[in-house]
Amino acid sequence: MSSSGLKAKHQRLVLVVFALVALVGAGLLAAYALSRQASYFYVPSDLRANPPEAGRAVRLGGMVEKGSIHKQADGVTIDFLVTDGKAQVPVRFSGITPDLFVEGSGVVAEGRLEGQTFVADNLLAKHDEKYVPREMKDMSISQAKQVVAQTR
Repeated sequence: MSSSGLKAKHQRLVLVVFALVALVGAGLLAAYALSRQASYFYVPSDLRANPPEAGRAVRLGGMVEKGSIHKQADGVTIDFLVTDGKAQVPVRFSGITPDLFVEGSGVVAEGRLEGQTFVADNLLAKHDEKYVPREMKDMSISQAKQVVAQTR
């Protein structure tokens, strides 16, 4: 017998059980932390049908409705509507908008719902497959490929 009073087989069993409990605990802790930091994605109709709790960080995606972008008097705040064809959500954003942010384009706004208005902290503009950066629009295809190859 060992000096601790447990046979080697029982010591291994205790060690395996302890390791499993530690792994399960670590997994639960990680899942809890991720659930608190997760940013859920909504489209306007989902946001209207099932709004998140107040102050929860979410992402709102859809199309910027044509004719809906209005600049405020401060020059940095804009109001616009995001639509998915079924519902509209008014959005307010203070800051510099991405170059690709225009009416009729796709947008993902990161922020929170305050009343009926979505207050965005960040805007991500989407572009279609035909998008070419301003700096590259006058280049030939071979020149553009060379520039891309050099940046990799």
